[in-house]
Amino acid sequence: MKNKAKMCFGVIIGTRAYFNSELAKDVRKQLLKTLEDEGYDYVILPEDATPTGSSSIETREDGLKCAELFRQNRDRIDGIIVSLPNFGFEIGIINAISIADLNVPVLVQACDDENDKVDLDSRRDAFCGKISVCNNLYQYGIPFTDTTLHTYSIYSDLLAKDINRFAGICRVVNGLRHCRIGQIGTRPSGFQTVRASEKLLQRSGITVIPVDLSEILFAARKIEDSDADFQKKVADIRGYASVPKDYEDKLLLQAKFGVAVERWIAANDIDAVALQCWDSLEQNYGCAACITMSMLGDKLIPSACETDIAGAVSMYALTLASGRASALADWNNNFAEDRNKCVCTHCGNFPKSFVKNDLKLGPLGVLGRTLGKVHTFGAVYGKVTQGDFTYFRISTDDPRGCIKAYLGAGEITDEPYGMDGCIAVTKVPNLQKLMKHICKNGFEHHVALVRTDVKDILDEAIGNYLGWELYVHE
Repeated sequence: MKNKAKMCFGVIIGTRAYFNSELAKDVRKQLLKTLEDEGYDYVILPEDATPTGSSSIETREDGLKCAELFRQNRDRIDGIIVSLPNFGFEIGIINAISIADLNVPVLVQACDDENDKVDLDSRRDAFCGKISVCNNLYQYGIPFTDTTLHTYSIYSDLLAKDINRFAGICRVVNGLRHCRIGQIGTRPSGFQTVRASEKLLQRSGITVIPVDLSEILFAARKIEDSDADFQKKVADIRGYASVPKDYEDKLLLQAKFGVAVERWIAANDIDAVALQCWDSLEQNYGCAACITMSMLGDKLIPSACETDIAGAVSMYALTLASGRASALADWNNNFAEDRNKCVCTHCGNFPKSFVKNDLKLGPLGVLGRTLGKVHTFGAVYGKVTQGDFTYFRISTDDPRGCIKAYLGAGEITDEPYGMDGCIAVTKVPNLQKLMKHICKNGFEHHVALVRTDVKDILDEAIGNYLGWELYVHE
């Protein structure tokens, strides 16, 4: 992900005049404290901006003031948080959001009543008021995100958890709506499975930036041994993975390729990349792309093999949701003794932080047999450690004119497996049902993976805000 300022939320405190204004002041103070404690910035009206005080919004006029403030900060605001200390007045809130027209995710939170404090000075009625606010958002066609519970105390630990989840949703939605996917090289002719529609992607704000592989190779060959970036890259690779002595000369070739790729990415403001790793690079330059892709992944610039553009988008979505490196793998090998297990593997492109284990470099296995090991050095060998993972895949369905996706979670096991490259032995509940869905609906053999559970974040971001067709596997 590109370096960005910390996330910023537009904050709306709803109220109604005949409720105790002190309740709204308390909620405002605690909500802003929680945002600060979690590392977020915020935009909110000054406390004296509305007649009810505490910057609480009630009337349409209050809403217009808030909308103007939000419009002035359009480039800063990643999402809107609505908090209801009491019943709130839907008119001010809906005018603030609809007139600001930021087109960002919205979170609606409401506060618990204490059932021994329901006199006129203490009652909130936010349980009911939240329904009215959500009804208005629905009427206006504004998608929104709900909290874990319908209401809870503003001092509950759930508040920070819901805000952090919402931040992940905002990262995915806003990130995908404006992302730039680099396409380095053409799609290999033997991989029709990874065809993708740039036009369908563009409808969702995803722009594909192509470059011919020859331009990258030309740039790599022009790099002098004295180049500071090249020298640093050599050192970085040595520190990243063990390099066999027999391939020292190939390490220099590999480093120049990596520098050329990273310079093109920086010059073109690329968020994720799909790279022609098979097999022009090996035949025309003399090394594999894996270590470059692996190291890019650890810089949170996901890199997909075989010019899989939709795969790169899938990886980027997982990285946005988690803030962690993602990987691209094949659903590759069955376990006859357990049909819920599968080996997810690729030649050698997994990031080190994904593998969570030591890495070593070597030649590609499959291509090495046909092209010669000397031409295919640069593959990463690593066995992925045990832990939770989320899998995700989008596909552009041209006949139906839509983007579709599937999503789920599973476990990576510690079981050994006797293959070269990057190996993850996975266990997914009802795997056979998932495989049937993948095959029947024309999904690719590649799947994106990340080492944490962000299934709920992607479910909300993709299904609710981006409107892509989504199958969530259970």
